[in-house]
Amino acid sequence: MSESSPLPPVRLTSEAELARDALATPLLSRAARLARWAGPDTRVGAGGELVEEQFPGAAGALGLTGDDAAATASEAWRVAVDTGLVEIVDEEEGTVAAGADLALLTSGAPQDVLGVWLTALETVLADASVPDLDDLVDAVDGGGEIDFSSLDWDPEAEAEFLDGVLGNLYLLTVSEGGAGESPVPLPALAASMIVPDDMGEPTNDVLEQVSDAMMRLDDQFRLLEPVGLVDFQPVDETLMADTDEESSAAADDADVSRYGMVRLTPLGLYGLRARLLESGLTAPAVGDLADKGADALLDGTAAFPPTAARAETEQWLARREPLAAARELLAAARGGDAGAPLRRLHCQQALSLVGLEAEPALREVLDDAELGGLARVWLSEHGAADVPPPSEAMIFWLTIDTIAAQLAAEGNSAELQGLVEGLAQQHGSFFAAAWRVDHPATPDVLEAMGRLHPDKKVAKEARKAAFKARSQQGG
Repeated sequence: MSESSPLPPVRLTSEAELARDALATPLLSRAARLARWAGPDTRVGAGGELVEEQFPGAAGALGLTGDDAAATASEAWRVAVDTGLVEIVDEEEGTVAAGADLALLTSGAPQDVLGVWLTALETVLADASVPDLDDLVDAVDGGGEIDFSSLDWDPEAEAEFLDGVLGNLYLLTVSEGGAGESPVPLPALAASMIVPDDMGEPTNDVLEQVSDAMMRLDDQFRLLEPVGLVDFQPVDETLMADTDEESSAAADDADVSRYGMVRLTPLGLYGLRARLLESGLTAPAVGDLADKGADALLDGTAAFPPTAARAETEQWLARREPLAAARELLAAARGGDAGAPLRRLHCQQALSLVGLEAEPALREVLDDAELGGLARVWLSEHGAADVPPPSEAMIFWLTIDTIAAQLAAEGNSAELQGLVEGLAQQHGSFFAAAWRVDHPATPDVLEAMGRLHPDKKVAKEARKAAFKARSQQGG
C-alpha cells in the first residue's frame, strides 16, 4: 500500500463498544484474571515467564484442563506482563505484583482499555511470526541451542508477510464493493500475496507457494483469533489428513469454506487501522471530519467512495443547524483552483441532504457566478417558488463545471462519455459557444470531450474549441 494514497474510510463502532469487546476477548480476559491471581508466592524466570511449577496453579485459575492448559496459561501470562497488568518486583527473586495498568481495565476510559488491548495485539502478532514449537524443537542442536539457520526463517520477512496479509484483509473489508463483513476465503488471501497481478493462469510452482502460504496463515489466524482480531474458520483438517480414495472422492472440493475463512472483527478493524496510522499510512475513518470545517469536508470526501462520502456528510450535518451548514458549504465551494469543481459537486451532494430550512442560504447566492447554477438546481428540486431561470452563460458555465468535476472524480468513465455524446447531440452549436466560457477548466474539459467522443468530426470540433479556449486564456 502506498503511503501517499489514502485508504478507503473505515466505519468504526464507538470506543465504548470496542472497549467492551476488548475486555471480552479470551486472551485479554485471561491475562487480567492471571494478574489478579498472582500474589507474593508467584515466581517468574529471568524473562518474566512463569516458572514451571506455577503452571498448574495458573491453569487452575483460568479453569483450564487438558494438554494445552499450560501453554494457554503461559501465553496469557506473557500478555499480562507485556501489557503492564503484571509488574516484576524483584528480578533476582522472581517476584511479581499487580501492575498499574490493571486498574485501567475496570476504572479507565475506553481509550485506556483499547491501549492495553493494542499492546496485547502486538505481543500476539510477534508470536504469530515465530516458527511453531515442533520446528523449534527439531532445530535444537547437540549443545541444546536452537540452530536458527536450519529453520529457513527470516523474522523480518515473516513479519512483513503477515503485515501484508492483514493489510490486504483490511483493504478488502473497507473497500466499497469489497468483502465488507463477509468472510474472505483463505486461499484468496494467500493468493493476494503470492500470485502476480499480471499472471493469467498460475503455474504449479505458484500454486504450491499459495498452498504453503495458506497453511502458514491457518496457523497464524488460529493464534490471532483469541485476541479478538479476527473471526476464523480453520482449514478442514481432513484436507490435510491421509484419507482413502473413497473418502477423497466424497469430499466436496467446491466448498471453499473447507479451506478456511477469515474476517476482521470490529475490534480488528480498529486495531489494524491504529497500526496503519502508526506506520505513516493515511487510513481515514468515517466521522473524522465531523468536527472540521466545510472546506475539510468537501476536500476530504473527494477521494471517498459514494456510500462513505454520504455517511461522512451525514455525520457532519448532524452537528450543525441546516441553514448555517448550507452557508458554510456554499462558502467552501467557491474557488477557481483545480479542485473547485469537485468541491462544488460534493457541496451539491451535501446540500441534497438538507431540508427547506436551508433555502435562504441558496437564495443568497443566486447571482453568484460560481454558485448560482447549483443554487437554482437545489431550489427547483426542493419545489421552491419563484426560482429565476438561468442565463445561457450560466448554463454553459455550470456544464463545464460539472464535466470538470466528473473528470476529477471518475476520469474518462463510460458515464461521462455518455454525457459528452448527449451534449454534442442536443446542442449542435455547443462547441462554438463553449470555448468562450470564462471557467479555468474550459480548455481541459473541451480536450477531454475531444478524447471521449467517438465521432471523429465532433471530436475534431471539440479539439479546435479547446485550442481557442486555451488561446483566449493566454495558455
